[in-house]
Amino acid sequence: MKNWFAPLAALLLLVSCAEQYNIEGKSSIVILDGKTLHLKAFRNGDLVSIDSCEVVHGRFKFTGPLDSVEMVNLFMGDESLMPLVLEKGDLKINIDIARQTVTGSELNDSLYKFILRKNRIDGELAELPRRESRMIMDGMSHREIVALLSAKADSLAREDDRLVTHFVIDNMGNVLGAGVFMIVTSAFPYPVITPQIEQIMLEASPEFKEHPYVKEYMSLAEENMRRMNGEEK
Repeated sequence: MKNWFAPLAALLLLVSCAEQYNIEGKSSIVILDGKTLHLKAFRNGDLVSIDSCEVVHGRFKFTGPLDSVEMVNLFMGDESLMPLVLEKGDLKINIDIARQTVTGSELNDSLYKFILRKNRIDGELAELPRRESRMIMDGMSHREIVALLSAKADSLAREDDRLVTHFVIDNMGNVLGAGVFMIVTSAFPYPVITPQIEQIMLEASPEFKEHPYVKEYMSLAEENMRRMNGEEK
């Protein structure tokens, strides 16, 4: 009689040793309860759902096999809630009104340190109109207000540009480089080459240039730039 136990045990051992991602999430936002969340990744030119789960009493969980480390986005319907790096180990997501975080890995720690700094800059930029109102109430002249706030806005814009550019360049050897490049460029109304993108591509590694999203974006952006400049393809 054949002994099926040995090969079966070996198969179970292989399965148990396969790399997995495990994500435990919690949210204090009541509206998320009962909603289905999706992890979406870039596949063949589009974002597609690779996993989903329901939020129950503020808790949710994703788990599954991991083929490779990659940047993904957490979605509710068509709304992107937050990015994260999908990798082996135990990751924790926390979502509240003031802040969203992912912890449990070095790459996610690096990503959310960057996001925290960028949110601070964005918050200061958003505060400028309120500062203008206070300056008017304090009796400052229009010329003084414009001079002060213009200088502050320019300073913050340069800081933001340096932060994003250096982060992408410094992380071209891992998934964060192309992932943040995707986040930044997806906010544009259409693919275009900005001075920031020119600087990034000047220092881009061959692997970064061949990333499916980066390659497709640059192809479309170059075509758009030719059209805007009245050049033939």
